[in-house]
Amino acid sequence: MKLYPISTGTFKLDGGAMFGVVPKSLWNQHNPADENNLCTWAMRCLLIENGNRLMLVDTGLGTKQTEKFFSYYQPNRDENLENSLKDLGFHPSDITDVFLTHLHFDHCGGAVNLEKDGTHSIAFPQAQYWISKGQWETSHQPNPREKASFLLENFDPIQASGQLNLIHHASEMNFEGVDFLTVNGHTEEMILPLIDLNGRKVIYLADLMPSIAHINPSWVMAYDVRPLDTMKERQSLIDKAIQEDWILFFEHDAKNEAAILSKNENGKTVSTATTLSEVFG
Repeated sequence: MKLYPISTGTFKLDGGAMFGVVPKSLWNQHNPADENNLCTWAMRCLLIENGNRLMLVDTGLGTKQTEKFFSYYQPNRDENLENSLKDLGFHPSDITDVFLTHLHFDHCGGAVNLEKDGTHSIAFPQAQYWISKGQWETSHQPNPREKASFLLENFDPIQASGQLNLIHHASEMNFEGVDFLTVNGHTEEMILPLIDLNGRKVIYLADLMPSIAHINPSWVMAYDVRPLDTMKERQSLIDKAIQEDWILFFEHDAKNEAAILSKNENGKTVSTATTLSEVFG
């Protein structure tokens, strides 16, 4: 098995939204905001090559929205999903499976393309798409807090293509070397791939911990629908990661790809930034 970080560029989000009630004087040390209080965030996907399967986790923002929409988020388009795959020698038609952790637009926008004639096409024509049933239902009957994050054009064409697989329980997923955790604090039934590579586990954190700063359980995003649940889910994952020496893989941290956790002499959780290539060579 091989793991490849896949960059789909960066975008900007309000610092207060990303750090919730945490004072700016604290979070600004980790991700300094610009004059509009916007911080730069990565959209880092993960490609898993395992035998004859080529599995992609999340797809970034995509390119099909209007310029007005993009003006809110100021994406840097120097890197994109297709070019990042090409740089590794892969083509979209090589992808066998796409796991969408959840259906907020910055995680699934690249799953569907907009053609010049105004129709939509599946970005990965040979792939099966995997989405949790609870998240699918939430995206079609969203609460007012999340409604703006769900754009039907990002995922309804997947259902129309016949390539959609709805996951009722994470235990139903049967992929060698890849398990899935389900968390509900950020949104309904977000799935987190847990990959076993040479006996070492890598957890794709999506929006449970968007960045290394969010390892602190109380640094909860204003976007989370159940912030207290997020805190519990984070702490549970942190305890497990320390106990079993997991590698945390960040989707949104613009500087840090991954981290390893440990406890210092005072019992405080300490994070050490790293990359997959540093760990696995």
